Amino acid sequence: MKLVQTIKELQSELDALRSEGKTIGLVPTMGALHAGHASLVKRAVAENDVVVVSDFVNPTQFNDKNDLAKYPRTLDADCELLEKVGAAFVFAPSVEEIYPEPDTRQFSYAPLDTVMEGRFRPGHFNGVCQIVSKLFMIVNPTRAYFGEKDFQQLAIIREMVKQIGFNGLEIVGCPIVREADGLALSSRNARLSDEQRIQALQISKTLFASVEYAQTHTLAETKAFVESAISTAEGLRLEYFEIVDGSSLQTVCDWKDGSYIVGCITVFCGEVRLIDNIKYKE
Repeated sequence: MKLVQTIKELQSELDALRSEGKTIGLVPTMGALHAGHASLVKRAVAENDVVVVSDFVNPTQFNDKNDLAKYPRTLDADCELLEKVGAAFVFAPSVEEIYPEPDTRQFSYAPLDTVMEGRFRPGHFNGVCQIVSKLFMIVNPTRAYFGEKDFQQLAIIREMVKQIGFNGLEIVGCPIVREADGLALSSRNARLSDEQRIQALQISKTLFASVEYAQTHTLAETKAFVESAISTAEGLRLEYFEIVDGSSLQTVCDWKDGSYIVGCITVFCGEVRLIDNIKYKE
């Protein structure tokens, strides 16, 4: 495995491999890697000849400077994990390497990017599209891998690729990876205290319970069930819970309104913002 920090070096390495007919998988990350990221890399390794993992905390997708400052950075540990799971390259550029000048590009994929995270984190998805599109142009991968925990992000990236093209790039969505007790793996979990870690379990427990609850209750009742459980849980503050069409991300009002229905939630545990989702119909 090779650690690369410049675009020029990475492209030189990949051009040589591409000339040999090698397929290239890309796993974009912001570092602070865990078993969820490892699952993405393992799948990429299984489906491609060469795998590149980017390890870059992208400043343009943070609308909260404090959140950016507190985001964990663990490059050495990340490299150890990535070598074990078979990555060929770790691309860990500086901010100056990626943004030698401000990126003024504007991406708009309404209504996908105006609801949920788009509503509560203005500018977030524009920053995501800036960095992901840059990585696609730098790496020119055959396939790129993203976790379904960031469900809205995945839908927006699919739409961006659909509209821009990127040489027929295939976007691969991978299932949420959870701890044995159900908590969705997240780099932000490292910021939870032991007590908060226990409190945060209520998020996944409630979502799992709501799937069974939904079998005998209306969509509105199910939404209220989740909102009540989280709002009354110790240490948690609900930002939103929406039940949406899994493709359009638009709110649905009845279980009959679609064949692919997903519940998306964001909860603060102390100062740590956690997201999760659950599929009701697929």
